[in-house]
Amino acid sequence: MSELGSWDPLQPGEVSELLAGVNARWWLSGGWSLDLLIGSRTRVHADTDVTILRPELRTIREHFSRWDMHVADPPGVGSLKPWHKDADLEENVHDVWCRPSATEPWRLQLMIDDVEAGQWVYRRDQRIRRPLETLAGRASSVAMPALAPEIQLLYKSKSLTEKDQADFVQVLPFLHDVERAWLLDSLLLTDPDHPWIDDLRRVSDAPPLP
Repeated sequence: MSELGSWDPLQPGEVSELLAGVNARWWLSGGWSLDLLIGSRTRVHADTDVTILRPELRTIREHFSRWDMHVADPPGVGSLKPWHKDADLEENVHDVWCRPSATEPWRLQLMIDDVEAGQWVYRRDQRIRRPLETLAGRASSVAMPALAPEIQLLYKSKSLTEKDQADFVQVLPFLHDVERAWLLDSLLLTDPDHPWIDDLRRVSDAPPLP
């Protein structure tokens, strides 16, 4: 999508500094969140994702009041629409591109997740929900909340690009039993023929290392 402008993605430490003090919840997500769990950078990241919550969009937009922000609208067609400071977003918008000004590269991608009755709701299948307080994964710190890896992998399971498949292979050995079980149950519910199901079962059934 080079016609939409170039990218110079923020590093995780820069994200932490940028969002320090914002009165809204956020989690580093995408491939960077999985690399934090693994403990090393596994690939080049063409962008940097941060997950936010729809009820807190106004607070986020105010925090980025001087930034140039665009939404993917309509989603998935490779076009962007300006998100002006006082404008509300449609319910089907889940993806916001951010840059300090219109003449600079894109630095950050905000992924908007939905909330209902205090629970996170998976936008592709609303049967999958969990308490908001469980969204932060084991790689989180006080300065850098990171999305739970099983949630990030569930999002990645949809497209199965070469990048997403590589991320799954890299992080699978690092998942705890409860994380693998949640991802397995979610895939069995949403896509019972998904190729990751056999891998998740195989790792779960393997004997523990001595």
